[in-house]
Amino acid sequence: MADLLSTGLGDEKEGEKADRERDRKAGKTEKNKENDGVTETLGFSDRNSGRSDKKRNLSDFSLIRFITTELTRGYFLEHNEAKYTERRERVYTCLRIPKELEKLMTFGFFLCLDAFLYVFTLLPLRVILALLRLLTLPCCGLSGSRLLQPAQVCDVLKGFIMVLCYSMMSYVDYAMMYHLIRGQSVIKLYIIYNMLEVADRLFSSFGQDILDALYWTATEPKEKKRAHIGVIPHFLVAVLYVFLHAILIMVQATTLNVAFNSHNKSLLTIMMSNNFVEIKGSVFKKFEKNNLFQMSNSGKW
Repeated sequence: MADLLSTGLGDEKEGEKADRERDRKAGKTEKNKENDGVTETLGFSDRNSGRSDKKRNLSDFSLIRFITTELTRGYFLEHNEAKYTERRERVYTCLRIPKELEKLMTFGFFLCLDAFLYVFTLLPLRVILALLRLLTLPCCGLSGSRLLQPAQVCDVLKGFIMVLCYSMMSYVDYAMMYHLIRGQSVIKLYIIYNMLEVADRLFSSFGQDILDALYWTATEPKEKKRAHIGVIPHFLVAVLYVFLHAILIMVQATTLNVAFNSHNKSLLTIMMSNNFVEIKGSVFKKFEKNNLFQMSNSGKW
């Protein structure tokens, strides 16, 4: 009987403990719900306050305020002093270009005139002095010394090339060339002129190498091992080049003469427009100082 009473009392105590725990859990859940409700109401109030601030900010953006801001705002140029100083220097440089271009063209004109007059004035005198040295030096008994200096050798070669090309050009019939070009249509003349211009550039770039190779072959030290075809083949190639380039320049000048003298000015208009297209392609390209200097030198020569 005592055991039954003790077990009954134990069950009643365990039941009371379970009821207490349930009450505690229920109280905690109610407190959590109350806290969640408080936070939700606080968030709702925060949202309402944010919306009211936005409404106030939107009310500030009125037409009168916008016009007032636009009429009184500044440009803040002093914050980019280096940037605007550089742009001002660009403007000054652009204004100085015509003056500097005229100087360059004047210098190039006199440089070309000097090179042209040198061929007909100083070069014949230098050739005569070199030939006199070549004739008188063996008579003086100076056999051990060099007959001609490298500069004199180049002058003699230039003189021979000029004389040979002049004699070869005398056989060209200029009148027949003029009438042959004049009888062509406008489109053919335009194509011919463009082809001649391209060929002139190719001849100018390759011809200088031919002449330099000839001068170096004739004046290089003889102690070195021979690694060339000889002076005479180089000389013949140089004469052929100068003759062909002279014919090309003559045909190009004849084409321009036909364009200027013809009653139909369409060919002259097409040629001028072609030059403007080339200028346009060069203007809109960015060149460095070294490349621009080389272009100016090639234009002068």
